[in-house]
Amino acid sequence: MNQQHDAGLSQCESRIGYFFRDKEILRCALTHASGAESRLKSNERLEFLGDAILGAVVCEMLYHRFPDMLEGDLTQIKSAVVSRQTCARISMALDLEGCIIVGRGIASSEGIPSSLLSNVFESLVAAVFLDGGMEVVRQFIVRHIESEIELAASGRGEHDYKSLLQQKVQRDRGITPTYTVIEEKGPDHSKHFLVAAQIDAQQFEPSWGRNKKEAEQRAASNALSALENHDSTDDAAGKE
Repeated sequence: MNQQHDAGLSQCESRIGYFFRDKEILRCALTHASGAESRLKSNERLEFLGDAILGAVVCEMLYHRFPDMLEGDLTQIKSAVVSRQTCARISMALDLEGCIIVGRGIASSEGIPSSLLSNVFESLVAAVFLDGGMEVVRQFIVRHIESEIELAASGRGEHDYKSLLQQKVQRDRGITPTYTVIEEKGPDHSKHFLVAAQIDAQQFEPSWGRNKKEAEQRAASNALSALENHDSTDDAAGKE
């Protein structure tokens, strides 16, 4: 079992892009109370610390990024960005389910609950902070949270991305985008979906969602960003 856990630690490091000097901190961050010798050896204390660090870094990001935004609006964006749903989605995107150390009851169930996925991301934030320091964990958070901030702060709202993409593609190319489910994870009552938008033969960066509708909206957002970047590059080239 220890060899299996050690393999999970290495997989986690590769997936999050950070390699720990103290592997025991990482082991603790990945250990749910059901799989720990005692609750003090689980990730609960790290989750507590990680929640505070994540909130502070996100608040700092929002403060500097939106200098004209009022406190109430900043609070709304922060609440969406550091929510359990967002943290669980990030863990899912990093494919951390197989790295989490749980007890037999959870291990034998259909899938890891989303609450555990959320907790493990916060625990990893704390573990990276303790192992690498504030600047390292800030970079870690920015890397995984930045796109969530853009999504939450967008005045268009997430529900508009599919229609915006369809309008743009039909106007520019005369066709309609399609969406492909690439992967499904989790039990039937709490499934997550990885979906990619496709235009002709071009498939864009996929995104996870708590249901197909949410995943499609996020996939459409990725496609819009890619198309807008492409248009900007073409415009710049045309001016040279």
